[in-house]
Amino acid sequence: MIRAYRPADLDALYDICVDTGNGGRGARHLVEDPRLLGHAYVGPYVAFEPDLAFVAEDDDGVCGYAIATADSVAFEDRMDRDWWPDLRVRYPMKPSANRVVRHVHDPARVDPMLAIDYPAHMHANLLPRAKGKGFGGALVRTVLEHLEKGVHVHVRRHNTHAIGFWQHLGFRQIAAEEKLVLGLRL
Repeated sequence: MIRAYRPADLDALYDICVDTGNGGRGARHLVEDPRLLGHAYVGPYVAFEPDLAFVAEDDDGVCGYAIATADSVAFEDRMDRDWWPDLRVRYPMKPSANRVVRHVHDPARVDPMLAIDYPAHMHANLLPRAKGKGFGGALVRTVLEHLEKGVHVHVRRHNTHAIGFWQHLGFRQIAAEEKLVLGLRL
């Protein structure tokens, strides 16, 4: 079942984020604090744009999510003002900092030219038990119904499964940075 996000789902979404945070594989062994990935890649979406957050739920509970922002530039500005400062104190930058802590201190910004045609961006993650059951496509389509103009996603180059998933849904490569950027005009 696909349904709207509820605040009681937050811990499940954070768990899914860390359990899929290494190119679709688990990332708990890569971080000291298992909540770090959720703080960076889930928390601000459900806090600032909960109407663009949806979950997949099976008999065992929440097993996936899709979250988005309609305006990436405004969202990043709000994160700079209202989200990152507390996390920067909680996760100080050290020479040995992992990529997520580096992201907290120096987050990438959307290319303003890309944001003209693809202002929205989204994330979707599924636990292994939910894959191949139609949850991923249903989650993404549900979010797309709430967006206008265009949306983009970032995918790590080695995550060929995710690249194929997004392409199956009609997303096409629109840029190649550190990660691939796939977009869909709505």
